[in-house]
Amino acid sequence: MGVIDLHGFPSYPCANLPKSRALRQNISRVCCVQNLKTGDSFIRPHLRQLAAYQPILPFEVLSAQLGRKPEDIVKLDANENPYGPPPEATLGNMKFPYVYPDPQSRRLRDALAHDSGLESQYILVGCGADELIDLIMRCVLDPGEKIIDCPPTFSMYVFDAAVNGAGVIKGETSFHYLFICIISEEDLLKILDMPILVVLDEAYIEFSGVKSRMKWVKKYENLIVLRTFSKRAGLAGLRVGYGAFPLSIIEYMWRAKQPYNVSVAGEVAALAALSNGQYLEDVRDALVRERERLFKLLKDVPFLDPYPSHSNFILCEVTCGKDAKRLKEDLAKMGVMVRHYNSKELKGFVRVSAGKPEHTDALMVCLKQFY
Repeated sequence: MGVIDLHGFPSYPCANLPKSRALRQNISRVCCVQNLKTGDSFIRPHLRQLAAYQPILPFEVLSAQLGRKPEDIVKLDANENPYGPPPEATLGNMKFPYVYPDPQSRRLRDALAHDSGLESQYILVGCGADELIDLIMRCVLDPGEKIIDCPPTFSMYVFDAAVNGAGVIKGETSFHYLFICIISEEDLLKILDMPILVVLDEAYIEFSGVKSRMKWVKKYENLIVLRTFSKRAGLAGLRVGYGAFPLSIIEYMWRAKQPYNVSVAGEVAALAALSNGQYLEDVRDALVRERERLFKLLKDVPFLDPYPSHSNFILCEVTCGKDAKRLKEDLAKMGVMVRHYNSKELKGFVRVSAGKPEHTDALMVCLKQFY
């Protein structure tokens, strides 16, 4: 073990450290106690202003705060699929959990190719679609560049842009990257004619009745399409998402992604879900039916104005002088969780996920206590 003395610093054991004078001087300059103020002095300046993402509370924390058993909580605040994955998606199917997963998720990508009709070389799997959103931004954004966002929408677009030092604009024309969700074919074609990168998020495509545009990435060099297993297959807790990319882009995604980003458990569960297409279709149909029923019931609530939905949730404006945040909090005390945001666009709204029929019934019983 070698020992290096950094000009008055205590001596630290260093293995095989070069003993050149230049190296000693460089280390001394970097580590000089007089220049080292606080730990956050190492943090990139734009991140010091970053507000942390506000996620939904974990179920066990929520249960403890409300003083209720998890099974006594009606959780309609996170657009989760309450039916969960098919029975085949069990961790007992993992043969080698002690071995690192396949960095290329080959089996899962082959299954996704069969499911989507798009060849596997166009498909990349991630630890949820969230990871792919961040990966895309890390690969294409320079600090100071801008994306265009279409709020109200998924808040991770703005969050990841901020993490990567990019700006977010709304309705302006000077931008290079656009994140959108459901859109008509005509409008999408017009946007794709522009010299921008378009990221189409199809997280809720199964509930929309709209056909996926995954195959379009073979024709349009400026299109990326994202999908997830969280809503369709009830795998939100295992974090599996995937995306379709033009070959000219996916090459660089492969270079930049973490090597073991999808867990063995996530891949096994996703493969099991894809093997039971009938179950996925039955669950989708049940959630669409319940979404329509929920919408009709919410329309009869005098202080709610629900918006038609093509997803597995319904956004409601809170009217008649009622406070949306207070409504959310009062429902939580009764064991029914809905979502509220403090953003400018959604401050006066609550979002209600479509659940099972008994979840809708419990929500309506609670809402009737307010009128």
